[in-house]
Formats: sequence, C-alpha cells, structure tokens
Amino acid sequence: MSEHISFADHDKTDPRIDQATNVSLGRRGFIQALGLGAAGAAILGQSVLPAAAQAVTDLDIANFALNLEYLGAEFYLRASIGQGLSDAEVAGTGTLGPVSGGRQISFATRYIGNFANELARDERGHVQTLRSTITNVLGGTPIARPAIDLAFAFTLAARAAGLVGPTATFDPYANENNFLQAAFIFEDVCVTALAGAAPLIQNKTFLATSSGFLATEAYQAAALRTFLYSRNFLQQAGQISAARDAVDGPQVDDQGIGDNATINITPTDVNGLAFARTPQQVLQIAYLNSARTPTGFFPNGVNGNIR
Repeated sequence: MSEHISFADHDKTDPRIDQATNVSLGRRGFIQALGLGAAGAAILGQSVLPAAAQAVTDLDIANFALNLEYLGAEFYLRASIGQGLSDAEVAGTGTLGPVSGGRQISFATRYIGNFANELARDERGHVQTLRSTITNVLGGTPIARPAIDLAFAFTLAARAAGLVGPTATFDPYANENNFLQAAFIFEDVCVTALAGAAPLIQNKTFLATSSGFLATEAYQAAALRTFLYSRNFLQQAGQISAARDAVDGPQVDDQGIGDNATINITPTDVNGLAFARTPQQVLQIAYLNSARTPTGFFPNGVNGNIR
C-alpha cells in the first residue's frame, strides 16, 4: 500500500466502476484467485457456473468469509471488552494462529463506547452463525482462526494512507478517534467482499445468511462514516479510502466520506449500488500489498482454499 492517489481521483463517473458490479468480472477475479487459469476463464461468459467450475464452492466462500469475520470480531472484542473469541469459537481445519496486539480502549464518549460494544456483539454473532452455517447447512468444517496481527498491521496501513509518517507508529487503542479510523480500514471492505460473493453463492439458505451479514456490515459502515464525518475526519477517511483503492487494483471501488460541502455516507456507483470486490482484491487489502503476499493483518495468510 505504498502507492497513493488523490481523493479527487475517486470520480463516480469513471467508467471503471462498472467492473465492481459486473458479475462475470467478479467471477473472473474469483477464478483467478483460486488459480483455475484458462480453464476457468473459458466459462466466464455463461450465466451459471457449470460443473467445471465447481471447485469454487459455497463452502470455500463461507470459509473465506470466516477469515474476515475472525479478524473483525477479534479487533472489536479486544477494543471493547479486552478479550477476544473463546477457544471453541476459533477451532477448525488449517493452522490455528495467535492474535497479536489488541487491548481495551477507554472510550471518552459513551455512544462511541456503546457503538464499539455493538460492533463486537455483531461480529461475534457473525462468527458463530457462519460456523454453524458451514457445519449444518453446507456440511463442511469451519476453518480455524489464522494468525492475526492487530498491532503493527495498523501502523503499516496508517503509514500507507499517510495518517502517520513513514517511521511513526499508529495505535488504534490509544483513543476513540484512532479506533474509529482503524475500524474504517475494515468496514467498507467487508461490505464490498459480501457484495462480491453474492452472485457466486448457490445455496439459498447460505445466500440469505450472507445477505443478512451484508446488511449488518452496511449499517455498521454507514454509522462509522457518520461518526468520522461528525468529527471532521474528512481528509483521513479520504486517505484510507485512496490507499485501499490503490492496492486492490486499477478499478475504482472506494470512496471517502465527502468534504466540507458534501457528505458521502453511502459509497455507491452511478447506479446507486454498493461496490463489490473479489476475494483477490479483498486479500490485497488485508495483506496490505497488491501481490497478495501474506503480510498485514494475516501475517501467515488466511485459512481455506481461497488464499
């Protein structure tokens, strides 16, 4: 995330935003992320994924999403109550990793503290529901929580966004303003990840669950954007948005929260639709590099078939 673009470059009229909501392009990115190559690309023009592409399963999608839910839950739980998920909530297939960093924040404003508590409850609920869905609906086994960095990864992200200098550190637990900026790194990505996965899900029960997650994440992201705007973090939010947009590829699929004359609580394309990202693009943000080399928030990579 060392590349920077100006917030002014996030133009809703840019034709590249069509890529974010184009289902076939989403499938292409998904297949590329799984390494299916030319054989997978050959079926992109069809309206339904055929048997040849069934390596991309609902179980793969669910377990990929579980990596992200682990990340969000561990961050918000530690920030709000000082402890993360229980051992029973993180066991599964793959390598169980530790969580580095994270501590309870002393919130100066009651409603921000209450918001953090709500985020923690919601994300823990997502972990529990997704694990249950994987087992009882999809007939699979949940992945274990991968290693998660909730300490230095925030500094790397903040440096890339220009929130701090190239040698300075960023502590998301120091105060509630830092917490809000740190949370903003995640929330919009969760919305776009779920929107990108929706056209690929075959099981209707899982699709309904995923849709519920998407609505919740969108509510959370909108509230977070409102809090940041009310505290005049316009420049910082724009810098975080630009850094995400720069690292996930050339398409425009991110926006800041506005300026002194306008407000942008619901980042959308020209059709009023939320942006969508492929797993490949999501991992580039989570790993903090466009090569998808495991670093950043998942220092040893994620668990599951989509990596």
